Order: sequence, then structure tokens, then C-alpha cells
Amino acid sequence: MNLIQDLRVLSRLLTGVRKSGTSHAERMENFYAGQAEDYDAFRQRLLPGRAELLSELTFPEQAVVVDLGGGTGANLEFLPATAHAKVRAWYLVDLASSLLTVAAERATANGWNQVHTVNADATAWQPEERADIVLFSYSLTMIPDWRAAIDNALEYLKPGGQLAVVDFTVFEESYDEGLQASSAFARAFWPRWFAWDGVLLHADHLPYLCARCPSSSLQQGHARLPYMPGSRVPFYRYIGVKT
Repeated sequence: MNLIQDLRVLSRLLTGVRKSGTSHAERMENFYAGQAEDYDAFRQRLLPGRAELLSELTFPEQAVVVDLGGGTGANLEFLPATAHAKVRAWYLVDLASSLLTVAAERATANGWNQVHTVNADATAWQPEERADIVLFSYSLTMIPDWRAAIDNALEYLKPGGQLAVVDFTVFEESYDEGLQASSAFARAFWPRWFAWDGVLLHADHLPYLCARCPSSSLQQGHARLPYMPGSRVPFYRYIGVKT
């Protein structure tokens, strides 16, 4: 990725999502429309843990996957070939139609006929069939009513199906899942810094996920942000199994 592309993305990030429209759907589309073509290369360095999360999932034969907030379909690039062969339908759901256009082009170029792009709200849309896997890849923090998105996903997730999340967060000291608590600085700074671009870090994401769908895998990490030397942003990888 060259500097000009980086500057296009950074200019959108500096503008912020709050000034991009009135409704959440309008803000998402207007915010991403100017950076859709440059989106993946920049976020390849920004969003860690996606390939690792997908490699940890168990894909049954004829798997139905719902990728909520799937954007440009970049998650499909991280999917192991053995998993690709098992997926019968991959529903890629997003509010930003400009990102879905890139996703559709990617699917066509790669011959991924099982990919279906859906311009819809993750808190309300449901597929016509039950899902084996529901994925939130750096999208749960972009959904204001994130509890509704989780609850809705669990409605159509099959019993024994997997709910998978990778995202930024801050860990409160009271959180008792064996994760290292975030520093006082991280808890104060990162939620405010990310909120400018509509990324809402909530310490209660993980407790709610684990309460609704007990985790079978939970990992903690720290990411370094482009153009921010020394930055260490907490993120997690979670896989829960619906009982």
C-alpha cells in the first residue's frame, strides 16, 4: 500500500464517523464510501487475529456461515482452503453498500459462488436457514445496539453452533476470565480515541458474550496501530458454543 492510499484512509478516520450522516446506516455508508478501495490494505495492519480466529473454528460439511459486519469480504481471504470447500453458504451482511460492492467483486474474481452479500442491519436481519457459524470480525464495536445483534444472531445459530468474535476491547479489573486487566490509561484513553470513528469499546462485551454463549476458546492480545509508535491496543478472540 502506498502513502497516497494511506492518506485517503487517514483523512476519513480524522473526519470521524459522527459527521457522516444522521442514521447509523447513512453514517456507515458515507464514512466508508470514500475509502472502500483502500480499506483492506490499511486494515491488514490494523486488525490482528482474524486469520487465527478462523483457523480455530470447526467447519462442518455444507456449513452455513453468517459474517455480520463483513465489509469487503476480507475474512474469506483468511479462510483455510479446507474450510472453503466445506462452506455451502456464506452470508456477508453489512450496512455499507460500497464495501459490499468490493466484497461481491472479490467473490466473483475468486469464484466463490457460495458468497451472498446482504445490505442489512445485523440487529434485525435473519437468514432463511439456521447458521452453523456466526462471525463478528471487528464489527461488534461498530454496532451501537450490540446486545441486540448478539441476541439476534443466537436466535438463528444452530444448537452446537459457534459464535466467533475478534475485536478491540478494554479489560476491567473485575473481569474474571483469566485475562490481564487493562491499565487505567488504556481504559480511559482507547474508548475515547476509537469513539471518534464510531468504534465503541465496551468492557462488558465479553461478559455478555460468555453469559449468553459459554466460551470454548478465549485469547487476549495487543495490537500496534499504524502511524502510532508504541501503541498497544487490547483485543480478544472468542469462540462460544450455543448450548
